[in-house]
Amino acid sequence: MRTDIFARLDREPEPPKIVAPRMSRHRAALFGGTLAFYLAIVFAVLVTSWLVVLDWKVMLFRPYQQWPELHAFLDYYVVLGQRGPTAVMVACWLGWRSWRQHTLRPLLVLGTSLLLLNVTVGAVKLGLGRLGPHYATQIGSAEMFAGGDIFPSGHTANAVVTWGILAYLATTPRARRYLSAVSATVSLGVGLTTVYIGTHWLSDVVLGWAAGLLILLALPWFEPLIARAESWIFDVREQWRARRRAVRQVRAPGVVPQPVLLPQSIAAEVAAGAGTPAAHLATGARARAHHVPTVCPERPQPAPAGTRRPQPHTEHGSRGTASPAPAGPLTGG
Repeated sequence: MRTDIFARLDREPEPPKIVAPRMSRHRAALFGGTLAFYLAIVFAVLVTSWLVVLDWKVMLFRPYQQWPELHAFLDYYVVLGQRGPTAVMVACWLGWRSWRQHTLRPLLVLGTSLLLLNVTVGAVKLGLGRLGPHYATQIGSAEMFAGGDIFPSGHTANAVVTWGILAYLATTPRARRYLSAVSATVSLGVGLTTVYIGTHWLSDVVLGWAAGLLILLALPWFEPLIARAESWIFDVREQWRARRRAVRQVRAPGVVPQPVLLPQSIAAEVAAGAGTPAAHLATGARARAHHVPTVCPERPQPAPAGTRRPQPHTEHGSRGTASPAPAGPLTGG
């Protein structure tokens, strides 16, 4: 039975040397072009140009009525653009990569991209306040500043960012190409699905694609901040581990201090009043110098086998008499 297919499930012996992408001239030019396209879409909708007319034509065409057999499948497919399920799936994969490669960069990049997505797309949604197709009030109107939150499409932008992160974090050119194609296909399908269902205008989806691409292109600017955050988290972890080790050493079981039986001369000095800290330290040093064994005074040691236990002295035999005089007949004086 082959077991080499599970070899990559083990942790790598050391973190791999992964070079973070930098903002190259090509990437900067692509970012500038995408930003100009983003602003052009917003302007075209604000002035109610031909793009708004196209939105209404697609909406009145009602694709969900033209191809009703696709509705059941696309209701599930559009979940690939919802922030909660997709973030959990991608976070699980990137969490395993972080554990295997001894690095937090994949998870930190995902968190940074989702934070940028919520801030930028959410601010534009609330600022423009466009209503969706189901809530439109006037045919041919752009439905701007009406209290909605539909422009740009959050589903589309989230699909671009969440699945595009996999291509951004790829470590080989081949994997990056394949994952870029997969993320583009998924985000394109999610955007068109929202138009099919009727929850978004076509211009919402186009602006969502641009918004997600802008976030992916801007991530190299945040790589130094991500590296500092990773280093800080690892430093905090090491400090916490050091504190835990210190607490375990202090609370280690079985380490109970034993009383020390001092020689008679040193005990007399202690009883005489040498109670200063220096005197106690000197006393302890002298006790260790005498190599006095550690014996508990309350529990005398048992005598070796074959030796005679000494008898206790009586009150009258304290001067060297082991026992009182033998009894005999009294003689008178």
